[in-house]
Amino acid sequence: MFNSFRRVPTRLCARNLVTKPSEYGQPTLLSHPHLIRGNDLTPGIPASEYEERRRKLMDLLPEKSVVISVAASVKFMSANIFYKYRQASDFWYLTGFEEPDSAVILEKDSSSKGYKMTLFASGKDLAKEKWDGATTSLAAAKEIFHADETYSINTFSSQVKSLLPHASNVYVDLPALSTKSTRKKPKSFLKYLAGPSSSDSDDLLDSISSSIRRPLAAQMGKLRAIKSKAEQAVMRSAADISGRAHAKTMRFTRPGQSEAAVAAHFEYLCSLSGSQRLAYVPVVASGANALILHYTCNNHIIEQDELILMDAGCEYNGYASDITRTYPASGTFSPAQRDLYSAVLSAQKELIKLCSAEAVYSLQELHRKSCQLLKEELNQIGFNLGKEGDLERILYPHYLSHPIGVDLHESSHIDRSAPLQDGMVITIEPGIYVPPTANFPKHYHNIGIRIEDEVLVGEKDPIVLSVSAPKEIEDVEGACQGILGLEPY
Repeated sequence: MFNSFRRVPTRLCARNLVTKPSEYGQPTLLSHPHLIRGNDLTPGIPASEYEERRRKLMDLLPEKSVVISVAASVKFMSANIFYKYRQASDFWYLTGFEEPDSAVILEKDSSSKGYKMTLFASGKDLAKEKWDGATTSLAAAKEIFHADETYSINTFSSQVKSLLPHASNVYVDLPALSTKSTRKKPKSFLKYLAGPSSSDSDDLLDSISSSIRRPLAAQMGKLRAIKSKAEQAVMRSAADISGRAHAKTMRFTRPGQSEAAVAAHFEYLCSLSGSQRLAYVPVVASGANALILHYTCNNHIIEQDELILMDAGCEYNGYASDITRTYPASGTFSPAQRDLYSAVLSAQKELIKLCSAEAVYSLQELHRKSCQLLKEELNQIGFNLGKEGDLERILYPHYLSHPIGVDLHESSHIDRSAPLQDGMVITIEPGIYVPPTANFPKHYHNIGIRIEDEVLVGEKDPIVLSVSAPKEIEDVEGACQGILGLEPY
């Protein structure tokens, strides 16, 4: 029998009482008191916040609505060699449960809580745990994750079927289907819905997909757009880890190194500070490689007097960070590099000032403003940009901003024409990439510069979460030259 999760006083959770291996499938207050503290369910996020998320979601939905959310499947690199597991974002956001082979059903009801939560998991399997480590028992999962009921994932299909006749709407997102002509079902979802025969699962999916099925992601997007105080704190920590890694990697970089070594150094520093993974494949683009927006080969040698455009950020306790800095390999900007960098930086700082609810700017309006500001800045340093579209088509072909949070890009269900709201977190990332063509000043050819920060939208003032990453010219050069006094590790 497991120990009661909520009845054990915090004072008993001293490290010398922790047993190894853990009996839970993820860190808990009992098993990892150095990671989980106080009333938190996952690091930095209290159990009460997960309950509030579920309540807010169900409040958005009509009576007799049912929400179904399924865990991510384990992904394999080859044969039985698996990638490091990452939970499905919406499922994690609603439950905090980090194990695969799990699902949750939320039923809107008239209780004081407003919903019933049923959590499905694999439970204990001692033979499997010998290979893969502990999983949380169904009894422990019920108490730790505040579920009303917990069942084996093997009963998920029958439970869903029993709810369908009584549901007005079923909110669920299936993985992408194949072409209509093949009508193949998503295998990762079928694994949980598989009944006595394949036709049973086909019938179940068809019934959800037709008359009563509604998309869940659009409703989740409304909740995830605004970050709570706890989320803001975790995101600031993620940005601090990444920002300090940017600064120390500037110090580490030298001409003659490979771009791959720089990327590895950044990842090492993030891991050393507690990051669970990088939020995306990093860009370490030296010289003209910076003109490739998604340059991730990172396999060239850094040459003397080149700039390095590094777009890299870690994921920390469930939240992504996203920072880009451009810095000189030699430690000092050349005059042309300095002028172009100053132009991008000036525009970026003006755009950040507009990231408040009071300013009433939308993402679309901010992007249009970025085009205007960049054109003005570039014309002041020798470009001759008119109305022909060279800026938008060639020099600055990407969008200025995207929301960020649990996912790197939380923009699928965000209205870019709607005004920014207090509590949103977005990136501000103008960039200029000058190809070697005669219509642009020659001394700027093959220079690519992007400066990206994470910005918390305030009611009146924005807060730059990624402030730990140097971006003023004197600070960037100081970091590169070791003048800022940064320890290498």
